[in-house]
Amino acid sequence: MLKLVIKVDDRQKNLLKEIVECYIKEVKPIGSKHLCDKFNCSSATIRNEMAVLEKLGLLEKNHISSGRIPSEAGYRYYVEHLMQPKELSGEDMLKLQTLFSNKNLTVSDAIERCLEIISEITNYTSISLGEYSDENVLRQVNIIPLDETKLVALVCTDKGIVKNKQFNISPDINMMEVVKISEIINKMLVGTPISMVGERLEYDVKPIISKQVEQYEAVYGIFYDAFHDFISNNENIHVVGKSKMLNQPEYSEPSEIRRLISKLEDEEQVRKIEKNDNRDISIYIGSENNFDDNVTVVKTNYSLGGEEGTIAIIGPKRMEYDRVVAVLNILNKWLEEKGD
Repeated sequence: MLKLVIKVDDRQKNLLKEIVECYIKEVKPIGSKHLCDKFNCSSATIRNEMAVLEKLGLLEKNHISSGRIPSEAGYRYYVEHLMQPKELSGEDMLKLQTLFSNKNLTVSDAIERCLEIISEITNYTSISLGEYSDENVLRQVNIIPLDETKLVALVCTDKGIVKNKQFNISPDINMMEVVKISEIINKMLVGTPISMVGERLEYDVKPIISKQVEQYEAVYGIFYDAFHDFISNNENIHVVGKSKMLNQPEYSEPSEIRRLISKLEDEEQVRKIEKNDNRDISIYIGSENNFDDNVTVVKTNYSLGGEEGTIAIIGPKRMEYDRVVAVLNILNKWLEEKGD
């Protein structure tokens, strides 16, 4: 993304910073009176400087007020040149510490908990888009009978990735035969890269179970489907805090609420939040992002226990950028340490 290069003097920078931060906090157009009191300048001086900032495209008029609000370019200039990551409160740090102190979280649970805490601290929607890396190897297959014709197959990897799929089986199939095959698979295939399990299942395991299990084709299909799902559907998408968008005044209109919630519930739309090229925190304001022109998307990549992906925070363009960046900086550091 190209950096915004605009010549602005120190007073104009201070004015823009104050206008952006006041508007983020109060959601009201900023008039000259507030700025006169803040900077001890005459109203004529402030109006002239605001006119310059507006001409540069950093401010824009509000239709129902004489005050000014930041434009997309104004937010961009603020993010690149004026913003400093905010120091988090003790309460926020305590929430993060509860995550950091839990050493027993699986990869999926750790990412899910990250999203919950991000959404709770920022009051925005958080999303993860993960992909399982080729480094995963089979650790265990478990069969959990639900009743005589239903079961759940669990596939676990050495990286802590757990996938499950429910199956309906014929009443003619003995549930114990399904369990027996899972034991054979565990004996023969544990330690095999997930990408190679399907091939070994076909050529190594199938000939053996065909001699030991009467309805081996039907039972074999359960395990084939479970592994095939793991490999072919390796995207892991989580969306947390969709209702947080309803708390933002920008989205108070019912039609706008429906439009945004519909997008957040559509995986194809969510996938438009593409992976970053690096581990840096990237900010996409309004029309800069591929998801929606009326939001800001802040995202960073992660690599944790065999899963690689992106964590994104979605909120209004009037986002608390300094707070969001501070949270992601801390989580980035923790994820790097946990991944080592």
